[in-house]
Amino acid sequence: MDHIGLDFRNTNALWASILVETLHRLGLRSAVLCPGSRSTPMTIAFVSHPQIEAIPVLDERSASFFALGLARQRHQPVALVCTSGTAGANFYPAVIEARESRVPLLVFTADRPPELRDCNAGQAIDQQKLFGSFPNWYTELALPEPKPELLAYLRQTLIYAWERTLWPAPGPVHLNLPLRDPLAPLPDPTAQDSIAQLQLAHFFDSVHSLTFPTPHLPVPLSTWQSCTHGLILAGPAQPAEPDRYCEAVVRLSKALGWPVLAEGLSPLRNQADRNPFLISTYDLILRNGDLAKHLAPQMVIRLGEMPTSKQVRTWLPQIQPRQWIVTADDRNLDPLHLPSTSLRTSIEQIANQLPDEAAPPTPYLKDWCAAERQVREQLDRTLATLQEPFEGKAAWLLSQHLPAGTPLFIASSMPVRDVEFFWAPNSSRVQPYFNRGANGIDGTLSTALGIAHRQQSSVLLTGDLALLHDTNGFLLRQQFQGHLTILLINNNGGGIFEMLPIAQFEPPFEEFFATPQNICFADLSRTYGIDYEVMETWEQLIDRLNPLPPLGMRLLELQTNRKADARWRHTLFQEISSLWVQNS
Repeated sequence: MDHIGLDFRNTNALWASILVETLHRLGLRSAVLCPGSRSTPMTIAFVSHPQIEAIPVLDERSASFFALGLARQRHQPVALVCTSGTAGANFYPAVIEARESRVPLLVFTADRPPELRDCNAGQAIDQQKLFGSFPNWYTELALPEPKPELLAYLRQTLIYAWERTLWPAPGPVHLNLPLRDPLAPLPDPTAQDSIAQLQLAHFFDSVHSLTFPTPHLPVPLSTWQSCTHGLILAGPAQPAEPDRYCEAVVRLSKALGWPVLAEGLSPLRNQADRNPFLISTYDLILRNGDLAKHLAPQMVIRLGEMPTSKQVRTWLPQIQPRQWIVTADDRNLDPLHLPSTSLRTSIEQIANQLPDEAAPPTPYLKDWCAAERQVREQLDRTLATLQEPFEGKAAWLLSQHLPAGTPLFIASSMPVRDVEFFWAPNSSRVQPYFNRGANGIDGTLSTALGIAHRQQSSVLLTGDLALLHDTNGFLLRQQFQGHLTILLINNNGGGIFEMLPIAQFEPPFEEFFATPQNICFADLSRTYGIDYEVMETWEQLIDRLNPLPPLGMRLLELQTNRKADARWRHTLFQEISSLWVQNS
């Protein structure tokens, strides 16, 4: 090792240490490393760097979702490394999620050199464009050589790869690295003569963290201000700075006098003290046909993706309002194909162009707020008196009892829907996280651990099937730093399918759709050395949510009946949809 930390023992060691040092200077903080021989030079280089956290993970799929969680938490790229062969194929679901939900990942797959491909050499498959069209960018690096021009090529290629993970939209970048022996950092006299002639004193002077231009687009403010029936639809959001995001939304709401329909997967519901026009029960309100018609907007400003709510997704196409979609990336976010314009900017930049004066409240705004009050009061009153173990009440209690600022990862399927239905507005600053790019359940536990790693004590809200799909995530317990409480809703199967028409068909519903697994989670927790407790009462659950332990992993199991839960939801939604709000 020399004064800038490079490893000169052989060509591969030098190549890998330049790779790692370049990434460090660009801003890399963590690398998730899977075991294997062909990736040895990269593993050694990452482990040897004193300012990069190297995290070993046995299972590649779990590793990739853990890296996804880390990158989602930090809004910066995380390096993900594996050996050659099928190892990289296990990264595929996380690469898809990273692309669809715009999370920066830097994926390195080690590979055999060209002479060992297509000749029956071990662990040699076609790794070219292994992840298809999902990466923001793909390249195969040149074979390592200790030549100044090739080392400069490596440095500049890595700078470009880092840039493509972040701009023009965050996402995964895949680099395939062919490597010849020796893979271990053994001294190689034949290479060291060439290495000794290298002049690298100023090699990294031009490498530094990157900044990117952000668009400053004019907004149609006068058009919005002229509309008396407009609303802001805030979809799922995981902003890097939740406080700035929420403040910008509040400023837009007040400047226009428009209500904000806030998805449960948005930080807005957890900063409700800022916004007097926040609407959280819109899914329930819109189940009343007359009320849905009365509250129809002429214009909609949508922030990011569509909310989860099926009611919203069927309501808006019937109305065909003029829509503006605020998104800072390059995606088409209009699955409803409404008359829409995409504003390629951020809500924070829009807020900077708004006047300070608040618009007077309109009758339309007052009607939305009155509906919210009446439905919220009825919903809270019903849930407060409910003693049965209804899974939706777990989300409602989390909204009221988690410690301030808790990072909360919400699994797909029923948990995200229960959060949308039942999460009560509060001022807790709880930070919601989720994998809704591809809406899959794979990697749930591993992603939650990545979110929680070296963070404030965190919580995962999950169903049983999502947790069982990723039990290898428990193998991360030795590397995990911090605390994660897993609140497991165990209804022994896929509760979301009970809400669909297929539930009426038995057979094959129970065996092929609900797929009950009949797992004893106490035994499963004992196998991995995870603290376990079954929740017998709502008071017991409340007690376990605040305060949260500072370290370790814990599983709290709430056992429910999915068929009874489905009936209860149906009855509740019917009762609430019959409410009518008197016009102001």
